[in-house]
Amino acid sequence: MNARNLLFEIGTEEIPARFMPWALEEIKKIADDEFQKERLSYDVMESFGTPRRIALLLRGLAEKQEDLIEEIKGPLWSQAFDDYNNPTRAAIGFAKSRGVPVESLKRQEINGQFYAFAVIRQEGRETLSILPSLLERLVRRLVFPKNMYWIDPGFKFVRPIRWLLCLYGEEAVPVKLGNLVGKNFSRGHRFLGSSNVEINSADEYLEKLYDNYVIVDHAKRKEKILSGIRAIERENHVKAMLPPDLVDENVFLVEYPFPFMGTFEERFLSLPEEVLITVMIHHQKYFPLKDDSGKLQPAFIGVSNNMATDMDVVKEGNERVLRARLSDAVFFYNEDLKKPLAARVNELQNIVYHESLGTLLDKVIRVKDIALHLCKELGYGKEVADLVERAAFLSKADLVTNMVYEFPELRGVIGREYAKANGEHERVASALHEQYLPAFVGDALPKDVIGAIVGIADRIDNIVSCGKMDLLPTGSQDPYALRRTARCLNELIIGLEMDVDLGSLVEKAAVILKCEENIGQKVMDFLKQRLYVQLREKGFSHDVTTLSLAVIGQRPLQALKLAEKLESVRNEEWFQRLATAAVRVRNILAKASGLDTGKGKIDESYFQSEVEKELYHKISAITPVLRDALKSFDWDRIISSLLELEPIISRFFEEVLVMADDPFIRMNRLSLLAECDALFRLIGDLGTIRE
Repeated sequence: MNARNLLFEIGTEEIPARFMPWALEEIKKIADDEFQKERLSYDVMESFGTPRRIALLLRGLAEKQEDLIEEIKGPLWSQAFDDYNNPTRAAIGFAKSRGVPVESLKRQEINGQFYAFAVIRQEGRETLSILPSLLERLVRRLVFPKNMYWIDPGFKFVRPIRWLLCLYGEEAVPVKLGNLVGKNFSRGHRFLGSSNVEINSADEYLEKLYDNYVIVDHAKRKEKILSGIRAIERENHVKAMLPPDLVDENVFLVEYPFPFMGTFEERFLSLPEEVLITVMIHHQKYFPLKDDSGKLQPAFIGVSNNMATDMDVVKEGNERVLRARLSDAVFFYNEDLKKPLAARVNELQNIVYHESLGTLLDKVIRVKDIALHLCKELGYGKEVADLVERAAFLSKADLVTNMVYEFPELRGVIGREYAKANGEHERVASALHEQYLPAFVGDALPKDVIGAIVGIADRIDNIVSCGKMDLLPTGSQDPYALRRTARCLNELIIGLEMDVDLGSLVEKAAVILKCEENIGQKVMDFLKQRLYVQLREKGFSHDVTTLSLAVIGQRPLQALKLAEKLESVRNEEWFQRLATAAVRVRNILAKASGLDTGKGKIDESYFQSEVEKELYHKISAITPVLRDALKSFDWDRIISSLLELEPIISRFFEEVLVMADDPFIRMNRLSLLAECDALFRLIGDLGTIRE
């Protein structure tokens, strides 16, 4: 089948950089779906993007749809045709409903029955006739997180669309959006290129726009930025901080990058390093510079979208903006230090945390109580408890400072710096920052238990508070990011190997918040669900994860350790035999009726084989061992005890007929299995872990 290349470019006003990576993937997904629906095959699909355009390039797009052959089942052949093969009213009606001649019906067999089938053949249409409506649908389906109207009240897009370039081979495709029609013209760089760039085929698209200072391929644009930064690094003997998110953001802020180096006064280095980095990265989108020893330098690298006649003008303009930002930061910093953090805590009562939960000061008090409860649970003494109490008391004080008001990204960081300046204990100061760690998947963990305890308490308060207000996530809705909160909570507990009992913390928080009785269980179900997802992501099987959570799901660290132990033995022959025996025990007891399995029902005088006695004595010996091991979370001891039990119970089933004719012997053996089942239930349903 003949094929051509398709080029489709949506030209817009500047699209926010944070939307672009998503948009370039999304447009390919939508396009692939649309072309499949239209039975249009292609070889390769690529997407490109700059702040002013989203482009889609399909190589080897077929010139015609694939023909559609559809077979539709109708009535039984015996009902559609008589003995003389004449069509009945059923056949005539079916053929008419499908728009085919009755004589074209085919006889086909399905499960031993013959049916009449209508075969509908639809010849494929020319691609050029399909593209206008297909591409219009594609654009309308590309719905961004934020969209806007501008001309057509029935259509919205992330930014106003200014032109459409659409070429199939060398032919322009007249796709329509509002008052725009697809042509073979694009636009160059806003300042450096032509406002009308004629494109005659997809093959010359990238090159012609490059000649007009637009690097459409974002991967090449990224490489140009990085190569420019490397050149500046070599020339000035510095090393740029290159956070991946910042690099990607700069890629989609420019169409043709011009990296440059700027400087700022050394006096600003008196500010905490995080303040300088935050201002440069989050507010100005600059790359901070360090020397070989890792010391922050009074310099930065910016990426301009315009090559001025004199680049010093660009550099000086950016330096002037940064200087103003840093001057504000110095002012806020000095003003904030005039009042210690402890004196700001009462100001939190002026900030409503939630109308149903009181003020931010109320939250601080709750977090302090939960944190102290956790200290006691973990066995820490007065020294740690005092530090935790102080850290919890100061935990939100920096939220009412000028610095955090102006630079919200600095919460916790600036609290740590102010606490140090106020003479607070070093561990308390660090905790004010570390309470927020980890903030996302893969983020750093706290280095000290003080910040970890406050952070756990804060997250528990958040989740239980939302549980009280019936705001736990449902489906895809999670407006308070509780799934992320729970994930970070589990990562924190497991990463620092803190044996935290979430059930106890949730119960404590529920009492403090005066929750209804069922709220604690709902919260625990939610937390276990999130832990299940995380354990599965670590590679544990569904059955091992489920059993671990059933046994010890309220303790994330122990659930992980149990899962590791179960996963290590699950495929061993003895364990599989034991799991089979556990299932067999449960099935036999389920079929037995009228069984009273209370203690003292087993009579050794009814044992008729040595293995019955062995099993009885082994169960009696192992049960208290398992109970003690469960209390101390000694999973190795549990596994070794089960290893001892396996050969005996396996031999029992080989040598003993449980459902004996003698009712007393039968009841005695069922009671023995009931004891065995009670032992198995201490460690969950082993039968779920099968090969």
